[in-house]
Amino acid sequence: MTFPTIQLPARPLALTRGVISTPLAYYFSTPILLAIAVFMVVTEGPGILRDYTISKNPLVIDGTIGGSCTTRKAIFTTCEVDLSYEHGGQRYEKDVEVMFVDFHTGDYEAGLVVSADHPDLATITLGLDMLWNRIITLAAFTLLLGGGGLAMIFFAIRILRVRGQLRHPKPLAVIPVEITGMDKKRGRLAITYADRLSEGKTKRVAFTRLEAGQEPIIVGDAGSNGVALAVRHGNTALPVLLDDRLERIEMSDKERADALAQLYGSTGTSDHRAAAAPLPPARTGLSLARRLGLFLIVVLLLIGGFFGYWLWYVTSAPSQFTSPGMDINNMMPEALNTWGCGQLQSRFGDGPAPFGCTAADYRSWK
Repeated sequence: MTFPTIQLPARPLALTRGVISTPLAYYFSTPILLAIAVFMVVTEGPGILRDYTISKNPLVIDGTIGGSCTTRKAIFTTCEVDLSYEHGGQRYEKDVEVMFVDFHTGDYEAGLVVSADHPDLATITLGLDMLWNRIITLAAFTLLLGGGGLAMIFFAIRILRVRGQLRHPKPLAVIPVEITGMDKKRGRLAITYADRLSEGKTKRVAFTRLEAGQEPIIVGDAGSNGVALAVRHGNTALPVLLDDRLERIEMSDKERADALAQLYGSTGTSDHRAAAAPLPPARTGLSLARRLGLFLIVVLLLIGGFFGYWLWYVTSAPSQFTSPGMDINNMMPEALNTWGCGQLQSRFGDGPAPFGCTAADYRSWK
């Protein structure tokens, strides 16, 4: 697909300041994401490390357990318990908190377990049963939140680097870009655009704010998005969106007029917008229907993968203690959980039952 273009002077050209902007969301989202990631590691990490140590040589003992488990958002369960026990002639008092993801409804049963090597380390059996669940949950949230925050820092640094490079004259190559989002605030257009139509470069998204009275040079459309003209400044990572008067490029008035005449024609008037393609309405990206469709597809894929892994676990896994298969089986509705435990018992009935299939003694099959 080809679009109208313009020919700029062959000499190296510089661009004005502020032609690449940093989205405001970067300034408040980045520290929030990183703070939440650090908070989760600091609050949940020591408990997971403690329970991992206990799991190497666990010892179930008698003691007093007081506390409760609270489920939030239907899947996040937090158990806060007070443990009191005696071992080796010494008395211990411990506060334990365990967080995990579970679809279980009803009460939980838990016993008191300590490390046989380090009796001062204590937890509840539920914490050990959900150990891999907790490790995966913490790792997933840390990677998503921390990774998102670090990615935003990387993007912000790249924007700052590009803005410094644009001040130095370089050859400019005119390219078409897709306008993926547009909003008008205080008389200025805030535009998000993507370099998806040119060849030979990594496709990247950039953000800019045009000055009052400026508009992009719209030269067509690509599906649901408008297409505008931008320039690639040397080998910089992000293209720069052009305005309809080429005021973002440092060149003479005659050079601007000659370049615009190629696109709008020599009309003898300074109002070039009359000959331009109409400015597309502000867009916010995908339509609601497409977003819902993509969301449903993702949900179906997740459910399919979740259910498929569960079937593999109860029918084909090499051990009844395969994790996170135990956790998934425990999350299943009672009828599916009973059937799954029956499949596991038919293959591993001579050994102890895994979490989700245990009776009151936490060992025999229910």
